[in-house]
Amino acid sequence: MTHHVRPIREGYHTVVPGIVVRNAAEAVKFYQAALGAVEGTRMHGPDGKSILHTELTIGDSRIFLSDEDPGMSVKSPESLHGTTSSIHLNVEDADAVFQRAVQAGAKPVMPPMDMFWGDRYAQVLDPYGHLWGIGTHKEDLTPEEVGTRGEEFFRRMAAQRR
Repeated sequence: MTHHVRPIREGYHTVVPGIVVRNAAEAVKFYQAALGAVEGTRMHGPDGKSILHTELTIGDSRIFLSDEDPGMSVKSPESLHGTTSSIHLNVEDADAVFQRAVQAGAKPVMPPMDMFWGDRYAQVLDPYGHLWGIGTHKEDLTPEEVGTRGEEFFRRMAAQRR
């Protein structure tokens, strides 16, 4: 009997972000406390300590997490002195998730606020240098409504900078 292997594993989405940190073992604990992450498979490096790969499930999505390896081409935000990407979380209560992340040690970047595209939205920087957007969808808007609200938002922002 032939067993059919699925080209995309059960429970995975087409795109799975992978993030690199210094001290992945501590990062797992932070993501558990801050975002309710559940750790799955963990593979250690030859030293038995570093994490080559672990899988975290947050809500219905997964991310891959690993320790930075000086011999590899992927660096942590700490080594880059900044990040080149952000991760967006769709959640039931952006305010509560923002508070939980900050209490767990994330740095607030943008407090929760109602945004012109119809979401309650916030941003935090985790202790490992990754930027997380946190959003709760509040209003279904047409592209025209988003455009009008966006123009007004950017007008107000420009006026505040003067």
